[in-house]
Amino acid sequence: MQDSQSSTLIRQALPEEAALLSNLAALSKSYWGYDANFLDACRAEFGLTITPEYVATHLVFILEHKNQIIGFYSLCGQKTKADLDHFFMTPDAIGYGYSKLLWQHTVKTAQALGFSQILIESDPYAEGFYLAMGAYRRGEAPSSVQPGRMLPLLELTSIISP
Repeated sequence: MQDSQSSTLIRQALPEEAALLSNLAALSKSYWGYDANFLDACRAEFGLTITPEYVATHLVFILEHKNQIIGFYSLCGQKTKADLDHFFMTPDAIGYGYSKLLWQHTVKTAQALGFSQILIESDPYAEGFYLAMGAYRRGEAPSSVQPGRMLPLLELTSIISP
């Protein structure tokens, strides 16, 4: 992956891209060395399967580099709190600043929608990224995929500029 971001675009996803996003999410999750059984359970329970209906009814944005989808996120929420439903990057895009670029878009989108907080139920391996982006750890939640596994609950607050 080239380190130049000059040929990147962030745009709203289309319902017909749902299968691509599902594959990207699974590929991204596999970056952390999870086995096939765990990944299959994630597809079923955690929502790694993105449907056209989901894309049509939620805010889903993709990051393209040289016309290739390399990342995406989705937000939902009510009143002042946004939930980060998904945030995934292809493994070969990690380490080039694309995740930070996509995160900045996430925060700007949340701001534009009037949210003052973003809540994140993070993969344990991704926690460091969110902490580096300004989130803080507010607790843990049990995994719906693997009994006994705890997931970091993170929050980014005060995202609306004064």
